[in-house]
Amino acid sequence: MHWNSQSSILFCLHSLGLVKMKLAVRITVSATWLLASGMMLAASTAIANPFEYKLDNGLKLIVKQDRRSPVVVTQIWYQAGSIDELNGVTGVAHVLEHMMFKGTEKFPGGEFSKRIAAAGGNENAFTSRDYTAYFQQLHKQHLPLAMELESDRMRNLILTEEEFSKEINVVMEERRLRTDDQARSLLFEKMMAVAYQSHPYKQPIIGWMNDLENMRVQDARDWYDRWYAPNNAILVVVGDVDPKEVFELTQKNYGAIQTRPLPPMIARKPQAEPPQLGIKRIVVKAPAELPYFIMGYHVPVLKDVAADWEPYALEMLEGVLDGHASARLNKSLVRESQVANSVSAGYSSASRGPGMFLLSGIPGTGKTIADLEQAIRSEIDKIVREGVTEEELARVRAQIIAGHVYQRDSMFFQAMQIGRMESIGLSYRDIDTILGKLQSVTAQQIRDVAQKYFQDDSLTVAVLDPQPLEQKRPVKQPGGGLRH
Repeated sequence: MHWNSQSSILFCLHSLGLVKMKLAVRITVSATWLLASGMMLAASTAIANPFEYKLDNGLKLIVKQDRRSPVVVTQIWYQAGSIDELNGVTGVAHVLEHMMFKGTEKFPGGEFSKRIAAAGGNENAFTSRDYTAYFQQLHKQHLPLAMELESDRMRNLILTEEEFSKEINVVMEERRLRTDDQARSLLFEKMMAVAYQSHPYKQPIIGWMNDLENMRVQDARDWYDRWYAPNNAILVVVGDVDPKEVFELTQKNYGAIQTRPLPPMIARKPQAEPPQLGIKRIVVKAPAELPYFIMGYHVPVLKDVAADWEPYALEMLEGVLDGHASARLNKSLVRESQVANSVSAGYSSASRGPGMFLLSGIPGTGKTIADLEQAIRSEIDKIVREGVTEEELARVRAQIIAGHVYQRDSMFFQAMQIGRMESIGLSYRDIDTILGKLQSVTAQQIRDVAQKYFQDDSLTVAVLDPQPLEQKRPVKQPGGGLRH
């Protein structure tokens, strides 16, 4: 992520789990469960009026009117993330995201951010496993500026050896600061690399250090040339705008950009993960104050909005286990038995690749990792044996409605809902259906998915063995400033 001073945006993106998974080792989706479910939790009034257009070059435009303030949010989503990377060049999607701010002939390095700031707006970007997105938020009168700047770098980005050599060092230092020197982040990265045998989700979004050390500017150019095309992009505009005028402005700025041959989302080769045939366990030694562990179960994600039911049940199960003070894990393990200092659950049904249901925690005083793992297993077994109560389901359903109301108040999140759905191969038009499906999940369905998927044969357990803190590398800011 290209960082400016907009800390509120940082919070939003992290809550949604849309930034690099290495940072999302707050696997704890607890306080932001509805946001972690992403766009799934919006209701019809949140996206009641989107207008959809498609340019001749394949660019999809979705415009949503929101006239409560003279503000506009524009986001462009490229359907390419770390899932599309090859071995040896992991992290290139994220590196190119950095390089996208280095300028074009028309708007040289740094000019993009300066012009948006001068217009009183803010801008940023983020890379995920499934997509890469760039956004601006500013007064509606400056939408032409945002369009001009963004469309220019879609086709005219200048990638120089000089700028790349500086920025790759920034990215490597980012990796050190955010992953290598952060014990929980490192544990999560190692756990994902073990949990997935062959699927690209085993690779960190930031990339392996060796790949970053050996990356060249041509790798970034190749990625840009392959994926950054109008027929691989979705432009989302939300705010006090006229849809017809936005379409005309889009046609003016993007219409002349040529398509490029690339596989559409639906035609990309399937990347199925082979079945896991037994429990996997790893131990990671790293400087830390407290022990920590993660349990991850392979589970399905949403592919057919109308026919699927298991992903909805898993979303509701996450809400039962975590997400509020009275949720099972916090109530039983933290407040009552005190076997845990903290404990959390995390799952998102919205992704291009296979899903994982995560449970994590820190043991309480005088308790061990083994004690906490057994306690979590006991809570899961209790759901399998006894199911969940109607009171618990009612509470989670209320959370869904509250999440809808919250997201409706934010133009930024309305755009995120639409863009994320479209980028993973679903449709924003399905959001109403998804909401209804979540609301209709039964206690028996939750019990069934817990019984079916919470099995040792699909489980990976990662344990942090804390080492003395004096072994921790001194913090050093990278030259040029950390952008993420």
